[in-house]
Amino acid sequence: MNLEEIKSILIQKFGENIIVGEETTGLQPALLIDPDRIAGVCLELRDNPQTYFDFLSCLSGVDYGVEENRFGVVYHLASIPYQTQLTLKISKENNRDLDNLPSFPTISSVYRSADWHEREAFDMEGIFFEGHPDLRRILMPDDWEGYPLRKDYKTAEYYKGIKID
Repeated sequence: MNLEEIKSILIQKFGENIIVGEETTGLQPALLIDPDRIAGVCLELRDNPQTYFDFLSCLSGVDYGVEENRFGVVYHLASIPYQTQLTLKISKENNRDLDNLPSFPTISSVYRSADWHEREAFDMEGIFFEGHPDLRRILMPDDWEGYPLRKDYKTAEYYKGIKID
């Protein structure tokens, strides 16, 4: 199944506005999806017998930088029986305020492996996943301040009296 066929299936199911863009210049083309509808798209791609993307191989949070004030998530899906891969991307603007985290719907009910991937994106970039069953830090201590993979992150000098940097 090629990218055009996948696009056609998604547009037929969700309408023209489901795909907000495409990236075709990289090693693996990506579909840019309406961020509020990512869970439904993933469910359709998993359950549709024509696509059967049964495996979420990776989910990564992305900080597009201070100038852009944009955060996103990249999903790498695979169909093991069809030996096909697909990249989906979502993003939205955010003012970088730590009291107003960028927020996207969880896909942990579609792919169980998303549970830990989403927790890592939350812990490292401060991306909130609406509806996640257990969204809490997974790599950093519970009382850690900030999100270490954000482009504007300033490393603390000390943590609990121990010099860090």
